[in-house]
Amino acid sequence: MTRLKLQTLSLVLLATLGGCATTPGASGVVVGGFAGQAPPLTGGRAGQAIIQAMGGGLVGGTIGEGLSQAEKTRALEAEYRALEYSPVGQPVAWGSKASGRYGEVVAAQPYRVGSQDCRQYTHSVHLTVEPRVARGTACRNSDGTWTPLT
Repeated sequence: MTRLKLQTLSLVLLATLGGCATTPGASGVVVGGFAGQAPPLTGGRAGQAIIQAMGGGLVGGTIGEGLSQAEKTRALEAEYRALEYSPVGQPVAWGSKASGRYGEVVAAQPYRVGSQDCRQYTHSVHLTVEPRVARGTACRNSDGTWTPLT
């Protein structure tokens, strides 16, 4: 990506996305959430809005090819949980190793761009012998949703 495109993207992000505070958790840094078990997402309108706001996340790309819609939803929920609740480096798993269809999401240290909290993250999907891996960055919106910058 060219320097001009990166600068433009940064300005657009700063202009369109609200900020939030980073809060220390008991076992690491948690952005906008609480350490511990995350609430279920798919059970209501709020959960559906959170999933929809992520626009497919990393799993919406080539690493998610071959997953059912239900598996993609669970994988996207794992992306959200890692970004919102997970301490740095702690994997958030989804799926079943017994079925051979599973994955994990690991979020890095949060950082601030202007008033926006962002995190880089990695999503590994296991459907074959070799896992598919994608890396991306997402920034938190003022309403608690995350927007991937993939």
